[in-house]
Amino acid sequence: MTVRLTVAQALVRFLAAQYTERDGVRQRLIAGCWGIFGHGNVAGVGQALLQAALLETAGTGDADLTYYLARNEQAMVHASVGFARMRNRLQTFACTASIGPGSTNMVTGAALATINRIPVLLLPSDLFATRAASPVLQELEDPRSCDVSVNDAFKPVSRFWDRINRPEQLPSALLAAMRVLTDPAETGAVTLALPQDVQAEAHDWPEDLFTERIWYVPRPVPEPAALARAVEVLRNARYPLIVAGGGVLYSEASDALREFAEATGIPVSDTQAGKGALAWDHPLAVGGVGSTGSPVANALARKADVVLGIGTRYSDFTTASRTAFQHPDVRFVNLNIAAFDAGKHAGASLVADARAGLEALTAALSAPGAGYRTGEAYRARAQELTARWRPVVDEAYHLGHQPLPAQTEILGALNEFMDERDVVVQAAGSMPGDLQMLWRARDPKSYHVEYGYSCMGYEIAGGLGAKLAAPDREVFVLVGDGSYLMMAQEIVTAVAEGIKLNVVLVNNQGFGSIGSLSESLGSQRFGTRYRYRNPDTGLLDGGVLPVDLAANAASLGADVIRTRTVKEFGIALEQARASDRTTVVYVETDPLAPVPSSESWWDVPVSEISALESTRQARVAYEAAKRDQRLYL
Repeated sequence: MTVRLTVAQALVRFLAAQYTERDGVRQRLIAGCWGIFGHGNVAGVGQALLQAALLETAGTGDADLTYYLARNEQAMVHASVGFARMRNRLQTFACTASIGPGSTNMVTGAALATINRIPVLLLPSDLFATRAASPVLQELEDPRSCDVSVNDAFKPVSRFWDRINRPEQLPSALLAAMRVLTDPAETGAVTLALPQDVQAEAHDWPEDLFTERIWYVPRPVPEPAALARAVEVLRNARYPLIVAGGGVLYSEASDALREFAEATGIPVSDTQAGKGALAWDHPLAVGGVGSTGSPVANALARKADVVLGIGTRYSDFTTASRTAFQHPDVRFVNLNIAAFDAGKHAGASLVADARAGLEALTAALSAPGAGYRTGEAYRARAQELTARWRPVVDEAYHLGHQPLPAQTEILGALNEFMDERDVVVQAAGSMPGDLQMLWRARDPKSYHVEYGYSCMGYEIAGGLGAKLAAPDREVFVLVGDGSYLMMAQEIVTAVAEGIKLNVVLVNNQGFGSIGSLSESLGSQRFGTRYRYRNPDTGLLDGGVLPVDLAANAASLGADVIRTRTVKEFGIALEQARASDRTTVVYVETDPLAPVPSSESWWDVPVSEISALESTRQARVAYEAAKRDQRLYL
């Protein structure tokens, strides 16, 4: 039996019938479709979404795929990523955009999704497959080939890419796309480019294409020989350290991690994606590791003879640009569902689901007569370092800085205000560094910082997706003025959909993170402040600009509360929580306020020669730090 539908109609019906299942829990894979319509998709995917919604309302049984109107194409990909991350990569959204700029706006979002190993389905509209009307509006004409469009830019940032030039190609492309979206080792952005004429073309489809299909998400167990090798390395460790990455959270392995740590006595550090895997106040939790980590984790990392990385891809921030682990004979055991990440640093590779792998390691290292546990002195040292660090965090949270509060005080007030299950969302600027170092997370889903791509503009859109995924949690979006100016418009979407967000808008009159970095590299914060051009210097170091971001947020439909002190900020947070509307709490901070040191390093090259004394001094410090860089072979 066949059913006659357009390509777009078949696409929508297919997507609505896809499910994932893990541990016996079944849920819809594609939760809905974000979109902005233009001439490339309004008569194709747009018509199909409308038809499905109307027929579903009429009770015909036609599959519905809820449509959400975004205000920026990049933002709708970020919202999908925020949603998928909160749902542990078992659900995501599709995103449809018109041809040309509408589609290429999604490229940044695609890169973010793929770098962070988060599934999202992108449906960029494309040129006429027949070329009947070429060159069409917004077409890139390549004189070398008629088979190239701007959508080819998605290839390097997608885990799977295809262009549907004929209706007959759709089934195989869809099945391949679903395979990648549901494969925890291979997932990322999946792109199906849809020529606008093909979207509207009718075809006779086999009914089997639209039957409910379950994609079983596996928990691969360790291969016995690999497990034995990993156990042997760990059993001989005197100063081991765990690095818990995002894979711990996505596999729902927090309990397994805690049980493993308690059985072995190995301290647990975390990455940006892994924070919250172990509650901050657990006796074996030592905080973030690497460039923006805690001095506790970094002190242990320097002396670690074995590093057990669980679900981490070992970014340069995690390894402090390969200077974090200084033991001359340091070895790595890498538990990761992706062989690519498990094989890094020439480690003992344990390719498995994080939870299944931890359970296997716990059993092997707790076997009667062959149990393993770190020495009492080592555990005591870790606890001593932690005890010294906690008052430093408390001081950063309560500096009493004047006349404007320090950013660490605002983060501290928010951290102390939030409930255990509340979610903080952040992505770029100076806040991710302060958060990884200072934030105290207890729930595995309470800390949501996108730091794989560290994409300015992710915060509000990502928070929108997180709230869609967890409507029973309060979501607090932390966004700086620079990131807000890049992408604030999804406040309008939150207001339109009645999705309540708490947005904390921190204004430090420029780029706090890059300003500090610039100064440390001898570039004197050049180009990092929001200022008038100074006629005397010719530089952007004049007076403060009269930009009112709070008024801007109000113009987008949010309720806005202006604050100037930490006390006022705390009162505003109470008001925001009590409200059922999206509320922006605005506060100004001092970008020069002190922040504790992570006692770590990040490799950003400094000019080898310079006429500036500040740069020459920075180069000396850079060369000294770089001497500690290692290949970990």
